[in-house]
Amino acid sequence: MSASSLQALGNIHHAAYRCRDAEQTRWFYEDVMGLRLAAAFEDEIDVGEGGRGNRHFLHIFFEMADGNYLAFFDEPNFASEEKFLAKDSFDMHIALETENLQSLAQWQARLDELGVPCMGPIDHDFVHSIYMLDPNGIPLEITARVDDSVRVMQNNADSARANLAAWSEKTRELKLEKLNKEALDKRF
Repeated sequence: MSASSLQALGNIHHAAYRCRDAEQTRWFYEDVMGLRLAAAFEDEIDVGEGGRGNRHFLHIFFEMADGNYLAFFDEPNFASEEKFLAKDSFDMHIALETENLQSLAQWQARLDELGVPCMGPIDHDFVHSIYMLDPNGIPLEITARVDDSVRVMQNNADSARANLAAWSEKTRELKLEKLNKEALDKRF
């Protein structure tokens, strides 16, 4: 069965991350970022012999304006400070969209007022963005589309496969020096 024969995936229901403390995370996402705490489920699952056994946690959800969620696991039995070291934003980040450049400036002013360290705005041609870390070391981006962002993205869509092929060819040797060939070529 090909992917094109399946019903298209419509949206992201939630993206989930580990948190250091559910209340600290609630404070940041609800009081600072303005997202509604939508649910907090205490649960325990048995991940079996090959896993870590029973995992007891609180799973909290914050609702986005579009009905999707950011979710977090507070699981103190397997917590360690190493899990909360700041991530490189190229490894992982969450980009939240605001309505326009004026709103982006207002968000930056609010974060500055609250003492949240913030970088930017940075002009990426199709969006402008500001960046910060949440209390769990997760990089966050607040982004606003520029007036011609649809055109910029469409122009790139027309050449996306060619750009990808050129990049793969240009970087292959460097990747082979640094990474495992089998992992690079794996297609399950």
